[in-house]
Amino acid sequence: MRNGSKRTIEQRLLGLLLLVGLAVALATAAAPGPEAGERGRPVVVRAGQLLDVRTGELHRNVTILIRDGRIVAVGRRVRQPADAEVIDLSDATVLPGLIDVHTHLTYPHDKFGYEGLGLSVARRALYGAVNAERVLLAGFTTAREVGAGGFADVALREAINEGDLPGPRLLVAGPSLGITGGHCDNNLLPAEWNHRAEGVADGPWAVRTQVRENIKYGADVIKFCATGGVLSRGDDPNATQYTLEEMQALVEEAHKLGRRVAAHAHGTEGISLAIRAGVDSIEHCTLVDEEGLALLRRHNTYMVPTVYALDFILEEGETTGIPDYSLQKARELKDARDRAFRVAFSTPGINIAFGTDTAVFPHGLGGREFGRLVDLGLDPLRAIQAATTVAAALLGLEDEIGTLEPGRRADLIAVRGNPLEDIRVLENVLFVMKDGEVYKNEF
Repeated sequence: MRNGSKRTIEQRLLGLLLLVGLAVALATAAAPGPEAGERGRPVVVRAGQLLDVRTGELHRNVTILIRDGRIVAVGRRVRQPADAEVIDLSDATVLPGLIDVHTHLTYPHDKFGYEGLGLSVARRALYGAVNAERVLLAGFTTAREVGAGGFADVALREAINEGDLPGPRLLVAGPSLGITGGHCDNNLLPAEWNHRAEGVADGPWAVRTQVRENIKYGADVIKFCATGGVLSRGDDPNATQYTLEEMQALVEEAHKLGRRVAAHAHGTEGISLAIRAGVDSIEHCTLVDEEGLALLRRHNTYMVPTVYALDFILEEGETTGIPDYSLQKARELKDARDRAFRVAFSTPGINIAFGTDTAVFPHGLGGREFGRLVDLGLDPLRAIQAATTVAAALLGLEDEIGTLEPGRRADLIAVRGNPLEDIRVLENVLFVMKDGEVYKNEF
């Protein structure tokens, strides 16, 4: 290993086996499972209104026929099988399950700075077991977990996939890559601890090695820090961290191995360098300028704004333990961020994907991101598309999720009212189905 203070791989894997067993036992005892009908029995959903997220059209009195977790037919004249289980959503607006491409389910929302040092990988995995259900019940049937220590996110994904825990369909990154002393390192301990975060790698060949290690242990996506951050100590969100040569090596290795790359980037230069290096998405994209917007269009790179996270730090961060140095950084970014996003949201050809950065704020409140996007000028339909069709394309799952069409997975949610008229109805999702199983029905 690169550092003597790290635990061995065997110790980490043993710890993860123990924590997953405990997480499953606790979640199984505490959390209700999906409402599942007889295996193989068809399901019919009667929607009062169905939102076509491609066009923005609202279709009334639509029937959705589902079999074996997939949509078979959608329309007003769908034939209902005699043995079908019927779900009445005639008083609701139905739309596809939401997708959040920037989550941190294994992190709590109220333990930052030095307080967070006391959290083991096992404890973080248990947070993940609880937070996964909260996010699912908020309407997010798919999520991308962009950074977790000890590969706890891999264990969480597998527990959900095997039916041990309720949660969204997960794509996971494992430890985030970053430079020594950067946003994805840990700068809170003194030198005598000789400590560095798991994903720290300096130089082109070191980053290639770290990409390979993350994939070896189960990462679906690679996440790295191209600039400093808000919640880290001792760095500047405006400052670029990895060099272009390092970024290019990282992206080339990930793409060669079939993984997409997400780059945390606040500062203008870091955003541009990461796009030139070939990343698939820019997370936060806080200070994007005209050059950055032109590069986003030219390279078909996705922008993931995470608006509410910064707003929450400023509005409620003092009560949830956000350190003073982070509050100051957020204050310095806010106005410039708002100006940049208003320009970005009105610029044609920018692919905007929905991400929340949950863990900065409580898990389960991701729907608040919609209102903040619209407040900064994004059209309500584009905000919904960001969390459906566009997010699905970013994840490479556009043939599986993101729309309510025959052949797609039966992921759907329902709300009262019209989200095109009041986007904030998506903060209160009352019905959640994932893969044809009902996890929530308050109608």
